[in-house]
Amino acid sequence: MAMDFARGITEFRWHGRGGQGVVTSNQMLGKAALAEGNYIQAFPEFGPERTGAPVRAFLRISKAPIQVYAQVYHPDVVVCIDPTLLEVVNPTEGLKDEGTLVLNTSSEPKDIRQKFGFRGGKVVTVDASSIAMEVLGRPFYNMPTMAAAVSATGVVAVDTVIGEVLTRYPGKVGDLNKVAIERAVKEAKVG
Repeated sequence: MAMDFARGITEFRWHGRGGQGVVTSNQMLGKAALAEGNYIQAFPEFGPERTGAPVRAFLRISKAPIQVYAQVYHPDVVVCIDPTLLEVVNPTEGLKDEGTLVLNTSSEPKDIRQKFGFRGGKVVTVDASSIAMEVLGRPFYNMPTMAAAVSATGVVAVDTVIGEVLTRYPGKVGDLNKVAIERAVKEAKVG
């Protein structure tokens, strides 16, 4: 189901840890949206953090020029790449009632709803950690998590994202990420 562009801007907030590709995923989705003729703003929020410290990134996608110059306080979509952050961050904070929550977790959407008291919108879970280890052989679970977000929101086509990933990572790395993305789209659970 595509996000409703009629109301203006679709806003994303990403959570992860330094070095996990939160900023890269945010940029990849932004580039895909730009390739489809949208206006975008993509920016991270971090200071002198070290690898492993919590990091956030923000993305706005719109059919019209974007005139907002602040972080995203009430996102339409929240994406959490690192499942360990669910113990220290409330990903539903500020999320619009009809928003979409996308998490890298083996938990079921109904369990996430209960844990965070999120009654509206959509909850999407994908075991991106397992997908990354099985396909890539490394804990690079940002692309599978992003794929679940793209599939759940329809904000851009999954094929457009794959095209951007293959452009950025030509060769074996891109090919493996493509496999991980396609698998995440199939395995994501929506509830």
